[in-house]
Parts: sequence; C-alpha cells; structure tokens
Amino acid sequence: MSAPASLTASSFKRLTIKIGSALLVDADTGQLRQKWLESLCADIAELKTAGIEVLIVSSGAISLGRRLLDLTGETLSLDQSQAAASVGQIALSQAYRDALNAHGVVTGQILVTPNITEQRRHFLNARTTINTLLGLGAVPIINENDSVATSEIRYGDNDRLSARVATMIEADGLILFSDIDGLYTAPPHLDPTAEHLSVIEKITPEIEAMAGGAASHLSRGGMVTKIEAAKMAVNAGTAMVICKGDDLHPLKSLFAGGKHSFFVASKTPRAARKNWIMASIPTGRVDIDAGALTALQTGKSLLPIGVTKIDGQFQRGDAIAIFDQTNIEVARGLANFDAADAQSIVGRRSHEIVEILGPVNRTELVHRDNLVLTSEDVKEPAI
Repeated sequence: MSAPASLTASSFKRLTIKIGSALLVDADTGQLRQKWLESLCADIAELKTAGIEVLIVSSGAISLGRRLLDLTGETLSLDQSQAAASVGQIALSQAYRDALNAHGVVTGQILVTPNITEQRRHFLNARTTINTLLGLGAVPIINENDSVATSEIRYGDNDRLSARVATMIEADGLILFSDIDGLYTAPPHLDPTAEHLSVIEKITPEIEAMAGGAASHLSRGGMVTKIEAAKMAVNAGTAMVICKGDDLHPLKSLFAGGKHSFFVASKTPRAARKNWIMASIPTGRVDIDAGALTALQTGKSLLPIGVTKIDGQFQRGDAIAIFDQTNIEVARGLANFDAADAQSIVGRRSHEIVEILGPVNRTELVHRDNLVLTSEDVKEPAI
C-alpha cells in the first residue's frame, strides 16, 4: 500500500489496533478510563458497519489487576505481575465485552505466549482461529498471556506483538496508539526543533536512530519498539500508523485528518513462511565473514566455514540471527544444528563436519530455504 493522499477508514479492509496500558488505565488512580474505552468502541463499531474487520491487541491487565489486588505504589515481582495479570485480565475482558456489546459487537479473547507465533503449527492454528472470529463478525481481543509468561520468554511489549499478529492474519493496516502523534527527527520534548515525519517510505538506519525511549511507567514500549514493529509490518505488506490516542474517539480523530506518521508497506511483501521466520524471536546469534555475507546475498545457504562466532543456547529448528562484520543483522534463519554441535564446526569445511559429527543429513548451518535476508522482499505462495 502506498501512502494515501488522505488517510480514511476506507484505506483499509482489515485493521489491527494496538492499545497500550497508559491509554486504558489512569496513571493516578489505576482505574480504567471508561469513557475513553467507550468512545474507542463506538469508533470500532462504525468501522465494522463500513465493512472493515477489526482486531485489537491490548495491554492493561497488569495495570488493572495491581489496583484490584492493592499492589499499587510498589515495584512488582514477576510472581506479583503474573497474579495481577490473572485478576486484571478478567476485568479487561469484561470492559471490552460490555463496551462493544453496547453496539451489538461480539468479542472473543485470545491470550498468546511466544510459542504461538514462533512455532509454525501453533502459528497456523492461531491464524485460523482469528480468521474464523473475524469472518463471523466478532472483534478478537488479543494480549500476551502475562499470567504465565516469564521474563525470559515474554514478547516484552505489545508493539511487536501487534505487528506479529497483524502480519499473521495479513492485515493491510496496523494502528499503534501512542501518547505522541508520530515519529519525529528527535524526541520533541527534548528538542524543540524536531520535525514531524508524516510519511516513512523506507525504514533506514537514520530512521531507526530517530527513535527515543519509553516515557510512561505503565508501558514497556517506546518509539524504539514501534520502529521494530514497523519493520516487521511493512516487510510483510502491512502499512503501519503511529498516532496520538489519548483523546476521546481516537479512530474518528485519526480518519478525520489527525496528525500521524504513516509507514508505507512493501509492494513485494515477504511470503507467509519467510515472514514467520523473520518475526521469530532468535535464541542464538551467528557472526559471519565477508565471504559468507556475499554467499547469502546471492541466494546461497550459510555454511559453517563462513561463521566466525556463535552465541546462545539454541536447538535444531530454532531461529537464529545472523550478523555481519559491522555488527548489523543481515539475515535470520532456522538452525540445522543445536548450539553445541554448531560450536564444534565453526569455520569447518563440509567434509570435516562429517568427521566431527558423524553422518548428517545436511552440512549447512542454515539452509537457504529456511533463511531470510533482513532487506529481502520476496513473492512466493503462502504455506
């Protein structure tokens, strides 16, 4: 999708909307911003009347639950956060159900953990469930399952989760509501000369450098994670919008000409499997030399002889990130060996691998069919 001359609701057919804790929960009282939620759901009902499918990725469970459990005013341990999420998730689901039901809209709740989008079978099952809900006219409400997720395996923020979900269901638009009206050349609260960027055609290193940190204590996200989300989304063919969301009727305001930043979707999006690989959370890191980089850029597999260093504890089939000599991630792929075996064959030629590990099915560390360049745009049938 190219940047529309005027962003309207009709620009999209299927929208994923990400809502952060700071928008849903009052920072002073810890209570739900009821009128804001009701206005948002009124906007969503109007979109659905216009034939637009809507999916929500929402934070807020921990923020609501900590007040209900009288855990305000303190830093929560992991156990307390999980308990707060368990209590808050019920309150959050009820709030969405009631606010949307007032407009005759049915909701469905899906709690996800990283394996749902990282493992292919779970990925396909989740996609089918969400698509079925959308096809039946419901609005799915999705959140990370904070009541069981640990600090080691959690997504860490709902910006990137929303991008994974949006690309999983092939949404043509992703809206990230924020406390700021888009991307600036510098943090505007620190630099009064910062310029607002209304359209981002391509996410370059310069664009990434413009991102700042999170400002709200209720949110784990920030502009950095929004740029990461944008990279996932646009490479999969999903346009992304960052806009201010704290006023009433935020969707109506956006489509009436509200200030925003529009990230243009790739015209040649990665196919479903390659996008899934790129969206997977790496459990290992591989550094490569210049020869290996050239091989990858010409469509070849990653061989151990071109590897200079391996970090992480990964198993065969896990996603690993591949970095060049300048410490830039150039590719992501699925490992053919676990970490211990991979370490033992770093820098080795193919015939040496058999001598070290014995008979193996493949000698590539990552086969080209399971590898995606970070700058790659491909077209192939969805799996």
